[in-house]
This record gives sequence, structure tokens and C-alpha cells, in this order.
Amino acid sequence: MKIKTIAVALLFALPTFMSQAAMTLTSQNITNDQTLSNQQLFNQWGCTGKNESPQLSWTDVPAGTKSFAVTMYDPDAPTGSGWWHWSVINIPANVHSLTEGAGAVGGKALPKGASMVTNDFGFKGFGGACPPPNAKPHNYQITVYALNTANIKLPENASPALAGYNILAHVIGKARLIAPTNAR
Repeated sequence: MKIKTIAVALLFALPTFMSQAAMTLTSQNITNDQTLSNQQLFNQWGCTGKNESPQLSWTDVPAGTKSFAVTMYDPDAPTGSGWWHWSVINIPANVHSLTEGAGAVGGKALPKGASMVTNDFGFKGFGGACPPPNAKPHNYQITVYALNTANIKLPENASPALAGYNILAHVIGKARLIAPTNAR
């Protein structure tokens, strides 16, 4: 009798579960599981890319979203802790995209209220892919996070790890693109 009750309960719960769509992240510049283009490669440290952040759009935003954050992270960097290429916080809840180049130093192309955190290259902006010479492809993770807070407050000199800690404390949804790349 208990098994029948559980089965019936699951059947009634299934349509509710199935109707909750996961967030989706798309880009005009990046295709999931495809190598980054020259546009998204760094232009220093022996890399000769254009160092331009990709266009990003996200849909299927969870109810209760009060802001967004976007990051680009390389878990394969030979540092023991990965490498943060880009962190944007406080993107207003009514904004569901970033234009190509929004990660330019100075943040002029970011939506009003949004700001960037210093990346692991040492500046506030987008720092493109640049794995070490002869490295296996690095799996660059571009992630948009839906947050349950309108504003993440960080010190001016905050690290991307501190931003990540605060982002993860408020996540209610996320979507990711992964671009395995060997830039050299």
C-alpha cells in the first residue's frame, strides 16, 4: 500500500517538477563545448587575442531573482585554485544579457548598477583565455547566476574568490557554457 501511495504522489508531483525550466545561457560568440575564438583570447603573456568579453543572454530566470552575476573561470589553471578571468556583480534583475565587449576596463558598457571585480590578471575587466604553452585544453566556464539579493557589497579591492563566496551564498539558479581552449 505504501509503494502505491508513493507512486501516485510522484505522478502528481512530476508535472510540477517538469514545468520548472532550468536557466539557459546562450552567446552569439560562444558555443558550448567549442573552442573560444580569437576575440575571447587574452592579448598579453604570449597570447595574441582581442581580449573581448562575449555577448551573453540568459532565459528561464527563476522567480525571486533580484540580480545576476556573471563569471568566467578556468578550473584547469596550474595554480591549485583555478583562475578567475571575469566577475561581474549586481546586474539588475530586469537585464537578461550583456553586449559583446561589456567587460572592457572601466565598465562603460555594463548595465547601470553592475560592477566588475578585480580578476586574477590584476585588473577590473575581462581577461581572456591564455593557457600556458603546450597545455591540454582548459575548460573555461562562463556562468550566469540568478541571485536572491539585489546587491552584493564587496570592498573595493575584493578578490574574485571573495566575490564567488558571496555569489554562491545567494544563488537560486545558474546556467553555464564551457569552452575547452588551448590558446597557443
